[in-house]
Amino acid sequence: MPSLLSNRLAKRVLKPAFTLVEQRLERATTALQSDLDALHHEVADLRRQSYGLGLLLDQSGRDGHRMPTAAQVETLVREVRAVTGDRGERVRQGVTVAYRHLVALEALGAGGFAGSVSEVCGRLTTVPLLAPPNGEVLELGTLHGLFAAALRRMLQREGLEARLTIVDRLDGSPARADVVRANLALGGSCSADEARVVRGRFGEPDVQERLADRRYGVIVVNGDHDLTAVRELAAPGAVVVLGTGQQRTAGLTGLGRVADSAYCRVV
Repeated sequence: MPSLLSNRLAKRVLKPAFTLVEQRLERATTALQSDLDALHHEVADLRRQSYGLGLLLDQSGRDGHRMPTAAQVETLVREVRAVTGDRGERVRQGVTVAYRHLVALEALGAGGFAGSVSEVCGRLTTVPLLAPPNGEVLELGTLHGLFAAALRRMLQREGLEARLTIVDRLDGSPARADVVRANLALGGSCSADEARVVRGRFGEPDVQERLADRRYGVIVVNGDHDLTAVRELAAPGAVVVLGTGQQRTAGLTGLGRVADSAYCRVV
């Protein structure tokens, strides 16, 4: 029996149906091609944006990349709230502003911040929310001075005018005095009254003598230092930030951890 489709009468009867099917297939194909063209352009745009963001935020020349995930930010917000007791939106806003400072100052400054996004933003957010008793800030060990500059700006957001004191050998490995001074200026710390740099080791008698002219409301301890001496320089109620592996001494009440830092209050 000959095929139905080879029958001339059948072809004539079914031609309108075939034409309709072909038209619909053509419209579907055209629409699909338009969607594919639009998708191609979107992918190309995303690649360009990704390349530009990579130049700004990847890990070249610093400790790590500056592209946090949503999960990392949520973890950071939760940890800051646990340490500070602040359950409001100030924590999330603080993390956001701290991240913007991190990116902006690293883009403009020489060198970079030490630590991951969570470590840096955790410190910048937590310290101001713990309401230090005064604006005297002591940083023991610095990389390029960018953290101190950013912390000063974050404290200003909470209405506390900070005066910075940085202790470091500044022998060029990696910190240099000229680089630290230039980076502090990015945070608005230009005059000797706003920021002083004490060259040397924290344990040296002449260094400790220079530091003893005031009591500090914030002390950030980078590296292995004598915490008993740190405690003696702190004002009552001062906030002390300790790095990985540092054990608090008598007179320091632990408040908890954010990322790799431990936070204490001087009793």
